[in-house]
Order: sequence, then C-alpha cells, then structure tokens
Amino acid sequence: QVQLVESGGGLVQAGGSLRLTCAVSGRAFTSYAMGWFRQAPGKEREFVVAISWSGGRTLYADSVKGRFTISRENDKATVYLQMNSLQPEDTAVYYCAADDRRLLGSSWDYEYDYWGQGTQVTVSS
Repeated sequence: QVQLVESGGGLVQAGGSLRLTCAVSGRAFTSYAMGWFRQAPGKEREFVVAISWSGGRTLYADSVKGRFTISRENDKATVYLQMNSLQPEDTAVYYCAADDRRLLGSSWDYEYDYWGQGTQVTVSS
C-alpha cells in the first residue's frame, strides 16, 4: 500500500512563501515520477509541476514557472514544492501524486496512480 502525506500548507500574504512536503511510504520511491496538482474552489484540478524519478527532469505549468520549484530526496522518500511570490490565485488545495508506471513525470492527472489527501494553501491579498 502506497501512502502519500502532504504537509506545509497554510495562510500566507501575497508575495510570501511556503514549502510543501510530500512524504511517500510503501514501495520503492525511486521508481516513481511525482507531481503536484491543485484544485481551487469551483474549479477543476490543475497540473502544477512534475519531477522525474531521478529529479533530473522537471515540468512546470506556465502559471508557476519562475516562482515554484520542485525537488526530491530519494533517500528520504520525500518531494518538496517551494512556492515563492505567492498570489491570491494560487489559493487551492494542493495534492501530491505518484506515477509508478512512467519515470519522467506528466501533466496529466489520469497518469498518476496514487494521491495524497491534500493540503490547503490560502494566499491573502
């Protein structure tokens, strides 16, 4: 059984920063590509960023390029999302996801096999 647990969400003012953490347990973490998605109230879930199994390849949504950074520590089975220059439009529940069939990471949520419970990020103006 694979489990993903996100943490690090909270309330921050516009222009501030947060770092989200996703801890993965259950199977070989190094075989997973990982991704972060978010869902704002009344909106569909959207892709934020993905990282390959090695960390050597990343893929960012245009809306977060230059502001968000994904990284991973395979020895700790953990993925991080550093979010800087946060804006009110970044307010959403952020979900961590794992893909154990592909190594490179994807922007398509249906390609991910395991999901965390989500962590709320609220950015005030």
